Amino acid sequence: MKAQQTEIANQTETITVTDTVQQKTKYGLRVGLDISKPIRSLLDNRYSGFEVVGDFRFSERFYVAAEIGNETKDTFEPNLNFSTSGSYAKVGVDFNAYNNWFGLNNAITAGLRYGFSTFKQELLAYRVYTTLDATFVNAINTVPTEYTGLTAHWAEFILGIKTEVLNNVYVSVTLQLKNKLSEDTPENFDNLYIPGFHRVNDFSEFGVGFGYNVSYLIPIFRK
Repeated sequence: MKAQQTEIANQTETITVTDTVQQKTKYGLRVGLDISKPIRSLLDNRYSGFEVVGDFRFSERFYVAAEIGNETKDTFEPNLNFSTSGSYAKVGVDFNAYNNWFGLNNAITAGLRYGFSTFKQELLAYRVYTTLDATFVNAINTVPTEYTGLTAHWAEFILGIKTEVLNNVYVSVTLQLKNKLSEDTPENFDNLYIPGFHRVNDFSEFGVGFGYNVSYLIPIFRK
């Protein structure tokens, strides 16, 4: 009887097996373009620009990131016409604050950048003001003057959302808050536009920018 009870107990035993699925995340170099600048170049005949963006993931949440670009901007104002052209580079780190679901590689990022620009300003025309003779108050000087070898430095805080829309293809939107650190100014003429930093004014050292990037991840390893 005892043997029969033991056999029945063995038949009713349940064995629990736990399957563990390990998620491996892609690490690699992601490169792309800020497509807002070519679109603006097509729509605005006073602007031309492009920007290459890239990042490399070196830990679970941190990325090394950089942007390199070139801009030309013609500005025509009532008392001043000028043209700005030059190149810039930004380098820094991004932090991903988003916890992805299984199999996803999206990101909500906050980042810091150091920005550097080298550029030239060409003063095309400006209104001459003088109190010596009222007939010259509205005179316009149209002799172009070029100022080369100018530089500017700034710090930048970036907020961004990055989404994988296809395998290894990402679309991202960024908001950039900039703080100018230093700049070279031409003689008797202030910089009103700096490539990479954008519009400059006399009232504040801060600037704002945005980006709309399309990039591709080149997977190097998984872990």
